[in-house]
Amino acid sequence: MALKELKILIVEDDPVFRQIVTSFLTSRGAFVTQADDGVAGLNQFKNQRFDVVIADLSMPKLNGLAMLKAMNKHRPEVPSIIISGNQTMSDVVDALRHGASDYLVKPVPDLYLIENAIIECLPSSMEDSLQIDETESLSYLELNQNLEILEQSEQAAKSVQQQLFPPSRIEYPKAKIDYSLFNTNEVSAHFIDTALLDETHIMMYMAHFYPHDNRAAFASVLLKSFVNHQLKQYRNQLSTVIIQPFEMLSYLNDRMTKSGLDIYVDMSYVVIDLNLQQAAIAQAGSEFRCYLRNDEGLTPLALADSLQLGVLDWGHPSVQHRSLKAGDKLCILTNVSEHKLQLLNDQFHGLIHDTTSAAGGYIQLALESAE
Repeated sequence: MALKELKILIVEDDPVFRQIVTSFLTSRGAFVTQADDGVAGLNQFKNQRFDVVIADLSMPKLNGLAMLKAMNKHRPEVPSIIISGNQTMSDVVDALRHGASDYLVKPVPDLYLIENAIIECLPSSMEDSLQIDETESLSYLELNQNLEILEQSEQAAKSVQQQLFPPSRIEYPKAKIDYSLFNTNEVSAHFIDTALLDETHIMMYMAHFYPHDNRAAFASVLLKSFVNHQLKQYRNQLSTVIIQPFEMLSYLNDRMTKSGLDIYVDMSYVVIDLNLQQAAIAQAGSEFRCYLRNDEGLTPLALADSLQLGVLDWGHPSVQHRSLKAGDKLCILTNVSEHKLQLLNDQFHGLIHDTTSAAGGYIQLALESAE
């Protein structure tokens, strides 16, 4: 049985759905504990150890998002899967921001999708012990329901995607990040993300989705959830993939390929070690160029083109390591001359809708200058 001896907490106020899921997971070998509201779920979580939490977002007494935030403070290494109705997409995005590993949309047409979502969020060591078939390790529910919703509603897709973008300036200890992305359609084909991984490492990336349609919004959510998974693994000392650009792009390619989304991704992915003042950069596809910026201008970094993410027979990404010094700025740009000029003029606006500019943009990480 695929979930043999896994300890799962399900927090769901609908008794019929809760019992159906519990019976299924039990038949698959799991030990399941039930709770009917957020307060009861949090109490169970504090009193027992679980491998996975499955939670509804809309519950009495304490909603699922507040409960998951409290659980994350108490025991952050435990992965969580959220269940949501279509009307709470903003809460889904918020839960992903706070480290949720996956989400499912009600009604669930196939209970094996829940099993796949559980397997996907497990640490690799547990997957190995369960002898999981990797070809079945990704939940496809989003492709059957959520993707259909976003494809039908451009405004819904736009709203979901825009909630994932950071503010135009992100300030970290010893560094700051600014960006501009010019979007010519309601849904952006380009996406950026950044995170302070720990006291010494900063991550940022810029991605481009092809083809450019409403699926780009869902691809943004999917990509964010994959990165969140590795971030949580790293912070709980279970994996170092997220600070190794080569390994990270290899992981993302594997997940995007198995997603069934049929979308391809150009990406430049950067990790800065603030103590060593070194940058590790990996690139897939040909949409972006990386530069080192200082008082002398922009110096291109030699990163060869490689295949986009999402290709089954994907080759190795192009990788480079670069030493930095105080005052240096590391930039990722789309290969558009006007974007380079705007960057040099320090025109940072965040995500903006501008049909007069070429789609794309730039992101810049600036190290703190010496006193």
